[in-house]
Amino acid sequence: MNDAVRFAPDLYQGTAGYYDRFRLPYPDAMIDDLLRRAAPSGEGRLLDLACGTGQLAFPLGGRFADVWAVDAEADMTRVVRAKAIATDAGHVRTVTVTAEDLQAEPAGFELIVIGNAFHRLRRTVVAERTRAWLKPGGCLALCWSTSPWAGPRDWQHALAGLLRTWQDALGVGSRVPPGWEQPRRQDPDHEVLSRAGFAPVERHEFAAEHRWTIPELAGHIRSTSFLSPSALGDRSAEFDTALSAELAPYAGDGSLTDPVSFAYELARRPGRA
Repeated sequence: MNDAVRFAPDLYQGTAGYYDRFRLPYPDAMIDDLLRRAAPSGEGRLLDLACGTGQLAFPLGGRFADVWAVDAEADMTRVVRAKAIATDAGHVRTVTVTAEDLQAEPAGFELIVIGNAFHRLRRTVVAERTRAWLKPGGCLALCWSTSPWAGPRDWQHALAGLLRTWQDALGVGSRVPPGWEQPRRQDPDHEVLSRAGFAPVERHEFAAEHRWTIPELAGHIRSTSFLSPSALGDRSAEFDTALSAELAPYAGDGSLTDPVSFAYELARRPGRA
């Protein structure tokens, strides 16, 4: 089945600073577990596709001799490049290109990771290409985390309603293609990977609790594609006022507790390294 839904390539323009500061890091337990199962040699290459500002490239990168951090948004790869210089991570290479258009040698990577982005890519194309790029026995990890407006708490329901109201008011609802979830329901990720020739997918989940302040949530929302700084425009301060008014009744101690769920789905290219 072809992926009919297409996301615009520049949805995150202007969000990189917010993305780097306010996106939650993947927990150490998840990073350690992924490395244990992928078992990199220490001399191989890592590919972080749709890398954002390096939320996977940097915590995983110490176990690889070479890291490719690839994103379609130049703002994102600029931040990764600056972080690599600041942390003396000279083995981190940035490439500004879509995942579908990346050129890489066959069997060149021990591990490929995609963080919170596989649904935005042409899944069939990317699955086939990543399998070819992996060494035999190498792994593809689809990494995920829940969003603060998607949880079960009362404040999260209130936040979700506020975000919908503002998307409608600003006329930016179409920034995320309508019906984008449908292809994944009809053709789940694990089936896409199976057709591409990967071994059966394993899913590993990790729970964590995070306490948000309202200003931190405002920053996190600006890291999204649907209420980015460009989407908010000159109503940015008005949005912050509305956000504070909506959530303050739930933040008795100044913070809001978020039961965050993290997970990764691990698919392996058959064969021996």
